[in-house]
Amino acid sequence: MKRKDGFQGEKHIYVPESAWKAAADSNVIMSQLYITSMGYFPNATFHYRERPDGCSENILIYCLRGKGWFSIDGHKMEVSANEFIIVPTTKARMSYGADEDDPWSIYWVHFCGENLKGFNEGFNLGLYDGAKPIHLNEKGIQIWESMYENLQLGYGRENLNNVNLCLYHFLATFFYPEKHTDTKAQDERDMIKKTINYMQHGLSKKVSVEHFAEYNQLSVSYFSSLFKKSTGMPPMDYFIHLKVRKACAQLNSTEIKIRDIASGLGYEDAFHFSRLFKKSMRVSPQMYRILRRKKSDIPD
Repeated sequence: MKRKDGFQGEKHIYVPESAWKAAADSNVIMSQLYITSMGYFPNATFHYRERPDGCSENILIYCLRGKGWFSIDGHKMEVSANEFIIVPTTKARMSYGADEDDPWSIYWVHFCGENLKGFNEGFNLGLYDGAKPIHLNEKGIQIWESMYENLQLGYGRENLNNVNLCLYHFLATFFYPEKHTDTKAQDERDMIKKTINYMQHGLSKKVSVEHFAEYNQLSVSYFSSLFKKSTGMPPMDYFIHLKVRKACAQLNSTEIKIRDIASGLGYEDAFHFSRLFKKSMRVSPQMYRILRRKKSDIPD
């Protein structure tokens, strides 16, 4: 079931090395640091990449939701929601992927350049630094979208020049996040965090988006807009995501019948629950349990 891409709603693009070389002919700065590929993988179920010979580029992964991991020469590092990791170029064997029960949603960027070593030394980037926490990086996401849209228009000199300059700004939002936030945005993040916590404690309930909006004393439209802006998902989709995540844990670690799991999550119709589960996890609840049990039977 492992796969490197092909996720519903994904975005990704690769920039030919020849395009950057052509841009550098007219402006040497373009060769110092540049994007080689970038992508967005939402709810990346079964995401997995293995690089036996390491990677000649830096890899930045920003996790919005869910969890994942990064392994370098057997040293495993967890990456959770509201965290990012920058792995500097290395020839060491590496692999990375999404958590099986709570797959991550990630923005990622590979970047390289003639001055990559100096960049990594200047910002003290270590191979085993691991993930670092960060509040919702709205500015970084905005810049990412701008870079992606420009690259979609082609690899002309102006497009690449603009993307190159944006890359430095994009990286700055991760190195110095406090300089790219404001009080209003922080208040909104706190509201979203409070709502998610409220959702997590009410997974057995059957509630509507109106209920969550009223909880925050906001109109449905305004609350929904803020929530999706923050998490990338409408409120009810996120609530379902949390329910599915809990179901995964129960399917993996208990013998509770599927209809009882559904009932405990507020679904009277077990078939409806199974359809929602399969839409999210790409397999039915029963098949998910079978696959996880088969994996646990494999000796270490």
